[in-house]
Amino acid sequence: MALYTWSGYTESGKKDGGMIDAATLREAKLKLRQQGRFVSEIAEEAAAGAPVRTGTIHVKDLFGRVGHEDVAVMTRQLSTLVGASIPLVEALTALYEQTENPTLKKALAQVKDAVNEGASFADALGKHKKIFPDLYVNMVRSGEASGALDVVLLRLAEFQESQRRLRAKVGSAMIYPALLLIFAVGVVFYLLTAVVPKVVGMFESMHQVLPLPTRILIAVSGFLGHTWWIILIALGVAGYLITRWKATDRGSLRFDRMRMAFPLYGKVYLKLCVARFARTLGTLLSSGVPIIESMRIVKTVVQNRVMENALDDAIGDVIEGSGVAATLKKSGIFPPIIVHMIDVGERSGTLEEMLMKAADAYEEDVETAVASLTSVLEPVMILIMGASVGFIIMAILFPMLEMSQVIR
Repeated sequence: MALYTWSGYTESGKKDGGMIDAATLREAKLKLRQQGRFVSEIAEEAAAGAPVRTGTIHVKDLFGRVGHEDVAVMTRQLSTLVGASIPLVEALTALYEQTENPTLKKALAQVKDAVNEGASFADALGKHKKIFPDLYVNMVRSGEASGALDVVLLRLAEFQESQRRLRAKVGSAMIYPALLLIFAVGVVFYLLTAVVPKVVGMFESMHQVLPLPTRILIAVSGFLGHTWWIILIALGVAGYLITRWKATDRGSLRFDRMRMAFPLYGKVYLKLCVARFARTLGTLLSSGVPIIESMRIVKTVVQNRVMENALDDAIGDVIEGSGVAATLKKSGIFPPIIVHMIDVGERSGTLEEMLMKAADAYEEDVETAVASLTSVLEPVMILIMGASVGFIIMAILFPMLEMSQVIR
């Protein structure tokens, strides 16, 4: 199947355009004519999946990636258009014309063509899992079924934007410690491999017993100077093996358990997972997605194998008639406060609201915890860096002081 870009007119005389899949150019024209489109220009794409050069080209566009921000903006705009009673196909056409990301542009064209041919909007989106995951597709399906597609799309956009803001805050908070760590390692490595070897020759010419710190410094410097490339290869192999191990079911489960048990970081990571769980489940339920289907979708979103297994067991218990709070409490993973809030929500019929409140609380806790963690990490890393550089300086100065005393 080839992809064709076309422009033309509808039966009412309005300008239209987009992309269409077809085996041949003739078949593409025939499909468009059956849809009531009169083609003025049509051309095949340069290559299957080749990016369309429209507007500003971002780095991620070159690799065929669609960012969460692009999808969130598109979703909010579509909500506005549908809420203004604009037909879905016309709304998708408008989005197609203004979208700059070539991969998203191509997907929107194919979604519009599928809807034109009679497919539901959710089914059309479901053919592009890499851009529109199950959460997105199921929420759209519930919006179509309830006749509140614009409201569901708005909730989806708000959900995506809140998740992006949380990731951005956590990421920006960790940038400074990461840069400080890289700088510290770089400075110490430079001193040991470039500065110390030049001083070692002078020490060796003294033909006297060097202080222990100096001997340790010379040994470490010599080791790094001759084997730094072996260390880099070993780190690369170790990273590859860990990645392969994490890709296995047993490895990913043990890795997530280790992350949750890690001092300081483990608590922040657990809060982040709980916030993601509460926000996603609350958004799905408020959009009309059934509880079982919502929990199945949430299981794929939490990105924690320990929590996924707990949700698997919870889904089975809920199917058998148990409450959500009771099943989550039995797992022993979810904090008591969120279990209590879910229990109150189930008994009062306000489960969606309680989940949203829990998500807000845990997201604030994550931001506070990350800020506290970075405030602890920064002085510790500066202290370690200062101690390392101080040791190097003292190890160099000790023999110089001994030499000056011998000269006197």
